[in-house]
Amino acid sequence: MTKHHYLLFITLVVFTSNCIAQNINADSMLTVLKKELTRKSIYDAKKENTIKQLKSRLEKKQNHNAAIRYNLCNQIFDCYRAYKFDSAFVYANKMIDIARESNNYTKETKSRILLGTILLNSGLYKEAFDVVEKLDPEKLSVALRSDYLILRGRLYSGIAEYNNDGYFTRLYQKQSKQDLKHAEITVASTEFEQTITDAYLPDSKRDKKLTPQFYYQYLTSHKLSEHGIAMSSTRLSFAYHGNNKVFFLALAAINDLRSATKETLAIFLLGKELYRQNRTSEAYLFMQEAVKNAKFYGARNREVQIESLLPAVANKLLAEKQYEKDRFVIVLLVIFIIALVLFFTLVIYRTQLLRIKANEKTITDQNIELKQVNEKLWESSRIKEELIGLFLKTCSTYIDTLDRAKRKILHSVKLGKFNEIKPLLDDVHIDREKEHLYETLDNAFLKIFPNFISSFNLLLSPEDQIWPKRGEALNPTLRIFALMRLGIHELPTVAKILGYSESTIYTYKIRVKAKALIQGPDFEKSIMDIKFIDVSE
Repeated sequence: MTKHHYLLFITLVVFTSNCIAQNINADSMLTVLKKELTRKSIYDAKKENTIKQLKSRLEKKQNHNAAIRYNLCNQIFDCYRAYKFDSAFVYANKMIDIARESNNYTKETKSRILLGTILLNSGLYKEAFDVVEKLDPEKLSVALRSDYLILRGRLYSGIAEYNNDGYFTRLYQKQSKQDLKHAEITVASTEFEQTITDAYLPDSKRDKKLTPQFYYQYLTSHKLSEHGIAMSSTRLSFAYHGNNKVFFLALAAINDLRSATKETLAIFLLGKELYRQNRTSEAYLFMQEAVKNAKFYGARNREVQIESLLPAVANKLLAEKQYEKDRFVIVLLVIFIIALVLFFTLVIYRTQLLRIKANEKTITDQNIELKQVNEKLWESSRIKEELIGLFLKTCSTYIDTLDRAKRKILHSVKLGKFNEIKPLLDDVHIDREKEHLYETLDNAFLKIFPNFISSFNLLLSPEDQIWPKRGEALNPTLRIFALMRLGIHELPTVAKILGYSESTIYTYKIRVKAKALIQGPDFEKSIMDIKFIDVSE
């Protein structure tokens, strides 16, 4: 199964499921038809390739017996029969000549009936009647007599439609009905043909199951050729109206395209029905396709019939487009007037709006500045609270320590145990206490600024970054900038707190600033921008 046939199968499945619903989806079928129109050249090329192969086989069989040549001509005729009249005419005559050469009256008669059929399709009614008059129905077999009567019935029907005369048309239509009725009596209808015919029965006499949905499933469930589906769908379309009629005509037109049928009535009838439903744009599209097919095939009567209606469709389409254009212009004009009024209204209020916006911006800027000031005050307040708390706690600890040492020394003095005083003083380790103090300050600082170390190192290139050693909270360099973040910038103060000389502190700061990614005052600003975290939250 090719990709195209697989997609066709999926489409049929989808449509079948839709048919089970209340209404047949005519619009979906029209969508498929429009897509198939874009593939028309592919189907035509396939038909031409088939004909080319058959002609090549016929050329190689020129010296073979008449039966082989007749069958090949018959196959080529079948390809041309609904595709191109001129070529079909040539091969119908070849079939007659071959049958006459072999004295096969049955094949000759069959070929003449086929010739009459394509003459009828092309609108050559006189020539078709000439063919019919040369045939003797009494000498024909049952099957051929039925074909003969059908051809003659169609001829009378076609000439009645062509003449469109109040008197003769009725006579031709009467003769047509008689011939078609006799043809039906001559060869009994098959179950399939009878089921299709039952669609024309009045509602009171027709089986309730014979709905459009039933007929769609009925057509797709039988192993019909694409041309067979097209012909059956066209017949069914005459039994319906509205969307059901559109559905079956679209189905017929789709299968006509896929079978490369140019002698087609379906797409023209579809255009007429859509025109009647005021779907002019689609009607014009399909009627244009119908006239192309008629010209390609050589259906003179159909071409005249379509071209007599096509100008009316085109005029209506132009009128609709002009109406849409006029309506668009009116709408555009109304929109322009409204826009003009709005423009002048906006101009009137623009100055006021600008003033209001300017005032709002001033207020917003002041609020932002005030918020920033408040945040800094709040941050400063919180830092001071933390540091004061730390200071009081540390001082309290050292006071307790001094008090205990004082008591022990006084006790030793009273007892005259002066030799015990030196060990007590030796227990006081100033360096150790200083390191403990730094550690306490470091931990307290990192509680307030937990991201300080990482944020600080983002200001340095990777190879110059400063990280504390394992076990350290902060190292001396980081402490210098930690004090800066706390707002302590004076060198003497920093040097006194850290126990370094001012020149040492200055050297540390200069070295780090020289390696910073941000130079100048912006570096110190970036230090001050490191986020404060409220430890009480």
